[in-house]
Amino acid sequence: MPRWMKRSFMILGIILLLWLVLAQSCMKMRISDSKAKEKFAAQDVVLKTPVITINGFPLHYAQTGSDTLPTLVFVHGTPGSWDAFASYLRNKELLQHYRIISIDRPGFGYSDFGNAMNLAAQTNIISAWMDSVTNNKPMILIGHSMGGPLIIKLAAARPQYTKALVILAGSQDPAAEKPEKWRPVLFKTPLNYFVPGALRPSNEEMWYLKTDLKQMQPDYEKITCPVYILHGTKDMLVPYSNVAYTQKMLTKTDSVFVTTFEKENHFIVWTREKEIVELLMKMK
Repeated sequence: MPRWMKRSFMILGIILLLWLVLAQSCMKMRISDSKAKEKFAAQDVVLKTPVITINGFPLHYAQTGSDTLPTLVFVHGTPGSWDAFASYLRNKELLQHYRIISIDRPGFGYSDFGNAMNLAAQTNIISAWMDSVTNNKPMILIGHSMGGPLIIKLAAARPQYTKALVILAGSQDPAAEKPEKWRPVLFKTPLNYFVPGALRPSNEEMWYLKTDLKQMQPDYEKITCPVYILHGTKDMLVPYSNVAYTQKMLTKTDSVFVTTFEKENHFIVWTREKEIVELLMKMK
């Protein structure tokens, strides 16, 4: 083998090795509890970051506000972690009326990072967590993207706690999910080690999602609380068609309210924070 070819293989091997190391450590999309607490303290907000073990599973979450108030529970999409909603947790207006909690969904943040689960398994853990944190005050569940179908399942599992649902660019329609048959090639083979950070559990749970959504009809039939659906017409990740599908499926509640953001994309959690806060304040 010519020397130049050996050198090329050596360089390629080094590059692959470096990427393998970086893939295990980067793009975890989470902030340490200590840094988060410092940021919140700088704005005179006390942040708690407990971990509660549910059936052997460590569920990590962030909390602000008084335990005597009704609760806002934020559920992030994929990939992500609790701090996707950090600005809501330190919103002084909301804190006057709510205890505010944002969870790390199983497999993300500090909730057993990397251990992906389907929606049913996540629901079992998070609904049991709801039992442990209830303060006998109403809960409003807010879910972004994949957090949308998950809060529907949570409300079906724990209707006694749930006052209302707020679905932000939620991905409920199975027909809108592409087959993406390449996904198992990544998470079921050694190639998974080359997928960086939070994209690994995200890739796996996205593969489960289409089947999860097809199996959700019994959950819709248990939803009787008000449901608020907010979605942008230019959402390229979760099509606006999800709105009509979700409305069609919610047959047991006559309180479904849709807010359409013209020419808005998938990231309304941040671009439309003002409108979302205003809605939550009206629900207090």
